Amino acid sequence: MNTEKLQLLLVEDDLDLATAVIDYLELEDIQCDHAANGVAGFNLIAQNPYDAVILDLNLPKMNGLEVCEKLRFLGIDVPVLMLTACDTLDDKVAGFSKGADDYLVKPFAMEELIVRAQALSRRRSGQVTCLKIEGVELDLKAQKVIRDGTELKITPIAIKLLNILMRESPNTVSREKLMKSVWGDELPDSNSLKVHMHNLRKAVDNSTDSKLIHTIIGRGFAFKREGKL
Repeated sequence: MNTEKLQLLLVEDDLDLATAVIDYLELEDIQCDHAANGVAGFNLIAQNPYDAVILDLNLPKMNGLEVCEKLRFLGIDVPVLMLTACDTLDDKVAGFSKGADDYLVKPFAMEELIVRAQALSRRRSGQVTCLKIEGVELDLKAQKVIRDGTELKITPIAIKLLNILMRESPNTVSREKLMKSVWGDELPDSNSLKVHMHNLRKAVDNSTDSKLIHTIIGRGFAFKREGKL
């Protein structure tokens, strides 16, 4: 089969099925990461620019509907192909209402899985993967940040935080939304966001007098020029 170069994530708790899918995809030269529960899957999605996610409906810790709903709430628009063992209208309606893009019923043919993933990836190709605001360019696909023509040294977590701040700019983003977008429900100690925001501010603002990362006391953080509403 002639396949595009895709980077996928499979979130599936059936390890036998997951192994079979990943082995088949590797034969087709498609890279596929794996998570065995919803929380682990959500965390991987939040930190990696996947072309599409293959998401089982019935997962431990956080089911597929909950994962999908949380992704869309946080503005993460990765295409989602939902897997289900039940070909019922209610399941499909529930999935689409939570933000799923397509459905595939088990058991399925591997060729159909690939074709559907390709279609979702192409559908997404018209969506924004590069942001440019106030002289800062964020390339989500390449995971690069450039300010005024200079590439910045920045961590993957800082890129995720910057992505949300730029998409919401100039509005304020709450600490809760930022933390959930990076760590999901498995939140780290209370100082982690402070440390990563410090590193982000250091990377973006240290070499200039024009500050863009602002702490809004009692509310959260914002990406904007000083004095800009």
